[in-house]
Amino acid sequence: MKSLLDSLDSVLLMGPGPSTISPKVYEVMGKTTLGHMDPQFFSVMDGLKDSLRKVMQTHNEATITISGTGTAGMEACLVNLIEPGDSMLVIANGYFGARMQEMASRLGAVVSTLEFPWGSPVDVEAVKKELNSKSYRIVGMVHAETSTGVRNPIEQIGPLVRSMGAFFLVDAVTSLGGIEIKPDEWGIDAMYSCSQKCLGCPSGLSPVTFSSRAMEKIVNRKTKVPNFYLDMTLLMKYWNGSPRVYHHTAPANMYYALYRALELIQEEGVQAVYQRHLDAHRYLVEGLEKMGLSMLVEAPHRLPMLNTVKIPEGVEDAAVRKELRSSYKIEIGAGLGSLAGKIWRIGLMGHTARRENVDIFLKALARILRR
Repeated sequence: MKSLLDSLDSVLLMGPGPSTISPKVYEVMGKTTLGHMDPQFFSVMDGLKDSLRKVMQTHNEATITISGTGTAGMEACLVNLIEPGDSMLVIANGYFGARMQEMASRLGAVVSTLEFPWGSPVDVEAVKKELNSKSYRIVGMVHAETSTGVRNPIEQIGPLVRSMGAFFLVDAVTSLGGIEIKPDEWGIDAMYSCSQKCLGCPSGLSPVTFSSRAMEKIVNRKTKVPNFYLDMTLLMKYWNGSPRVYHHTAPANMYYALYRALELIQEEGVQAVYQRHLDAHRYLVEGLEKMGLSMLVEAPHRLPMLNTVKIPEGVEDAAVRKELRSSYKIEIGAGLGSLAGKIWRIGLMGHTARRENVDIFLKALARILRR
């Protein structure tokens, strides 16, 4: 009997995530499933830890992947660090900064939000002024704001946060594997990402890393971490324990996929991967500008992997995206929040970030806009 799955389209994923996956990653997903307490599977986990440290550019012992999507990674960092009554500053200039604020409030943090306009980067001097005006236990922000395509200067803000004695929490969901990020050098205490964007793996895993300082806070909490599944003290007994202590049934085949995706990044070279994302971005912007289109974000603050393009007057957002998908098998993203209907979000992440894919997209978009 023919299944619906037999007729699924092969789509060029150029939205805000997921990204197109390398056939080499798909290949290992069909390997034999191992049990989550199998000695060979523990070897896979150990390899994942080593590769994650290299790609995340950290020496943190507490560097693992959460069995869940990027939102689970966000929740893991917040639920482990926050205790009821902790004062937290969320620095927001887009949708995902607002999500961080919502999660932190649910965990009982006393949250203040320092907001900046969508499409503009966080202002370092304004942050410095806020940190000098009030004592905060935790400061959180997004590195690469997926809703706007803005790169935020976390490398300047991390040292400010550390000098105040606070813990610095960073969302690297879109940035990890696409642009430089240095948790150890930049004073990041907790950082989370996802598997399906610049790492070039299907969605379902969320790499996280915690500094030794952050882990000390977690171990010495006055109350238990309120979420068993995301409790780092328990997860580390599974990832690092001797002997290993069962925590949950890890998705073995997804671990294989991330293992291979990280291998591919290391084979190409981390810096070479960053350059490939940047080259594809510049090629895209050049092509869009030749078509008379303009970018939302000023050039110095643009993300190579997430490009926000202003929709021309008189062009219907949804109609263009629908035709791209139905006629050309290309997916791009719509604007969120106040930018809905005003921008397209074009992703150049992971395996998608190649000139040949940009050419395919530009030709299709030009044909649609001519009509």
